[in-house]
Amino acid sequence: MSSRFTTPRDIYFGPGAIEHLKDLKGKKAVVVTGGSSLKKSGALDRILGYLAQAKLETRVIDGIDPDPSVESVLAGAKILQEFGPDWIIGVGGGSPIDAAKAMWVLYEHPECKFEDIREPFTIPPLRNKARLVGIGTTSGTASEVTACAVITDFKTQIKYPMADFQLNPDIAIVDPELTYTLPGHMIAYTGIDALTHAIEAYVAKAHSSFSDAPGLMAMQMIFDNLERSYLGDLEARNNMHYAQCLAGLSFTNALVGIAHSMAHKVGATFRVPHGCANAIFLPYVIQYNSKDPASLVRFADIARFLGLPGVTNSGLCDSLAAAIRDLNRRLKIPGTLREYGLPEADFKASLTAVAERSLVDICTFFNPRAIDQPTMERLLLCIYEGEDCFF
Repeated sequence: MSSRFTTPRDIYFGPGAIEHLKDLKGKKAVVVTGGSSLKKSGALDRILGYLAQAKLETRVIDGIDPDPSVESVLAGAKILQEFGPDWIIGVGGGSPIDAAKAMWVLYEHPECKFEDIREPFTIPPLRNKARLVGIGTTSGTASEVTACAVITDFKTQIKYPMADFQLNPDIAIVDPELTYTLPGHMIAYTGIDALTHAIEAYVAKAHSSFSDAPGLMAMQMIFDNLERSYLGDLEARNNMHYAQCLAGLSFTNALVGIAHSMAHKVGATFRVPHGCANAIFLPYVIQYNSKDPASLVRFADIARFLGLPGVTNSGLCDSLAAAIRDLNRRLKIPGTLREYGLPEADFKASLTAVAERSLVDICTFFNPRAIDQPTMERLLLCIYEGEDCFF
């Protein structure tokens, strides 16, 4: 059976890579961004300056929230339809780029409603009106190279992970200078998010040799650089920005698993930052998935590649989970949902609903080990309390 590996046509990388915006050919561009930090750092002015050099008439849609909402997507799509750009440029952490992707679909297909495109692999053909540029300003989501977008319906408290190769940006710009002013906690959360992408992709049902290679390189680079990046080392920040992009190339083609499923639903319900949720969940999910014999072998392969201690596959897998927990501690990331601060009564009141929503998340389908409703609830409870998940 044949498979597919998809990337943006062009990936420009290195300090100052945003200068390539001046080479875009077209008439109009819309920049979609969160806004405040990009403005304070002067990066937005630089971006607009390069677009002016390209002789593009430009508009800015700013104020995109960390969890972009359906409402912000609909409002942005309306602006696109009125302005008529041939370039859409998503700039920021994953959220503005994700929002730009969803706006792009509704701009090209105004006959569609969000309900028509929120399920995986339901995106109609794009690039009839515009093309997409993704510029990441955090080192985690890699939305600039992925076929994914996460949009939240806060009325129902559901995050919808959209996935379709139509959503791949045409151009990705991976400029590490845009991360130099990020605070430490954001470096930590986004860095472990990238590690989760790489590790879950390595064991996901759709993994291949093509996705394994960038994923393993990303894992090595993250373990080598994340703590130094967190402490402010700029060379390490360069390396982390490249590592998260490699992890993105891996997971957008192999997909991820239940760490992400639960992070989507817990994040939407309790506003836990996505990277922080993934950091908490990952060691427990490794334990759960290690009961699948093929996954145990692949987790052991990761541990060997990283030079972690262990002789047996089980011992190596334990070393991998322990190394992630140790890295989380050094980055001051909580080890459990209780430690994060979720009230027990609120968590348990929402447990059934969160488990149900996690179960039907698209990422669950690609998890290497099956899971049902009672087991999902048990797993979430173990993560809340900090109990091992060898069941």
